[in-house]
Amino acid sequence: MTEDANDDVMEQLSRIDTSVAHPARVFDYWLGGKDHYAADRETGEQILEVMPELAVIARAEREFLARVVRHLVVEAGVRQFLDIGTGIPSADNTHEVAQAAAPDARIVYVDNDPIVLAHARALLRGTDEGLTTYIDADLRDPATILEHAEALDFTRPVGLMLLGVVEFVPDDEQAYTVVAELMRALPSGSYLTVASSVRSPAMDRAAAIWNDSGATPITIRTTEQLMEFYKGMELVEPGMVSLPKWHPEPTTQYRGQEVSQYGAVGRKS
Repeated sequence: MTEDANDDVMEQLSRIDTSVAHPARVFDYWLGGKDHYAADRETGEQILEVMPELAVIARAEREFLARVVRHLVVEAGVRQFLDIGTGIPSADNTHEVAQAAAPDARIVYVDNDPIVLAHARALLRGTDEGLTTYIDADLRDPATILEHAEALDFTRPVGLMLLGVVEFVPDDEQAYTVVAELMRALPSGSYLTVASSVRSPAMDRAAAIWNDSGATPITIRTTEQLMEFYKGMELVEPGMVSLPKWHPEPTTQYRGQEVSQYGAVGRKS
């Protein structure tokens, strides 16, 4: 790591509030990572007590991300991605999958958590032919995201990736509005990918524990509510499904299983 990158990490880490659980760090804990604190582990364990499936969901979501990116690059010819709610770097990040198939792919990551940004800027490096960059912004502020995403060519299709993030916009109207605003800025032939937890008794209990922890509140939606994000779009087959059922590959864990995390990919006409 360069001296400048190390200074950037230290500056970002100084902003971290370790006393309250954060979704990126709890997710990292469930994935077996090391970038989490006591509050994250405590909340993560409390949630797993009522819904052990969430550890499976965390892994299923990462695999879903990789399959979607591969599909969009190889089958749809997409060479640009706007990944909002990046999370702490793990295996098969968006730029790694995209640039493995198309070295000239361009990826803009967006997150507003300092630990995510610190690790992303220090560890995530793309190909020489492509581009990988980062924006410190919130999904609820699409104007800022679009203003600073100048690395993308908005005359060419973009893959908008929203995995595990729309639930952190609790108000339905606001959630639909911000996603619609982002999609309006993207040209025809662009794709929207949303993955989110869906309503079930166990998931509702897990969400209540999360919201009681003092962390950023979440709203768990039904699959019908998630479909509202895709108004006017054509869904890529098989539509809105449990994550392991979306274009499974031979190495897909939990292949064919039903988990309480659903996702879909839609094309803007």
